[in-house]
Amino acid sequence: MKLMRLGAPGAERPAVLTDDGRTYDLTGRTGDIDGSFLASDGVERVAAALQAGSLPVLDTTGLRIGAPIARPGKVVCIGLNYRDHAEETGAAIPPRPVVFMKDPGTVVGPNDTVLVPRGSEKTDWEVELAVVIGRRARYLDGPTDAAGVIAGFAISNDVSERAFQLEQSPQWDLGKSCETFNPLGPWVVTADEIPDPQALGLRLNVNGVPRQDGTTKNMIFPVAHIIWYLSQYMVLEPGDVINTGTPAGVALGLPGTPYLRAGDTVELGIDGLGSQRQTFQNA
Repeated sequence: MKLMRLGAPGAERPAVLTDDGRTYDLTGRTGDIDGSFLASDGVERVAAALQAGSLPVLDTTGLRIGAPIARPGKVVCIGLNYRDHAEETGAAIPPRPVVFMKDPGTVVGPNDTVLVPRGSEKTDWEVELAVVIGRRARYLDGPTDAAGVIAGFAISNDVSERAFQLEQSPQWDLGKSCETFNPLGPWVVTADEIPDPQALGLRLNVNGVPRQDGTTKNMIFPVAHIIWYLSQYMVLEPGDVINTGTPAGVALGLPGTPYLRAGDTVELGIDGLGSQRQTFQNA
């Protein structure tokens, strides 16, 4: 299944997209797709309703696609998690996951306008596999336990302002938490449809020019390890999002550092998870 939210910002309605291309309305089953929905076996309840044929079809004509998770409790990010990305930025290969937090308020729809912050000169892109937590994870015994807490996967664009991130603060959060800096979606693909999260291709174009073309098999720390590792330091709650890192090809590591400007268009996709398209404008 593909869980999604459709409608104007702040007025999205929950829905599910099935393999036959039909979209079904979930408003009679849940108020939203959020942590409470996931914690109360929402995915299983929707699957049962689909099997029973009891959900109404939703006409999606003209409806905006919102972020598939309503205001995550937290967005946890892993930096430098692809060897080629670490190398292109001149960073050492990390011996442990590099963890930072991103303001959950940065999460917007997959095709929403992204704002270049005032004073920005180094706004950058990052296509990433996002993991959506479906069950509470606290001190997991090992990476093999991670699969049991994953609700699904989505595309994330971990937009970054490199000067804010690397030059103006000893921590990364300022360059990661600017308004609109985390397009997410278009949907959460439930975990049963992604048997191997380490076998997905990731791609990103800027103004039609290919910039990133990688695969999740090249992660330094795979998804299961990341979830186990994080659970040793924080409690992961249903509805939390984990951005798992980006492959090589960001502006920071390219010749001429072609950072984003107002009017630029970014298109990105991950195998089996759909695609996004954003146009940038000045804040």
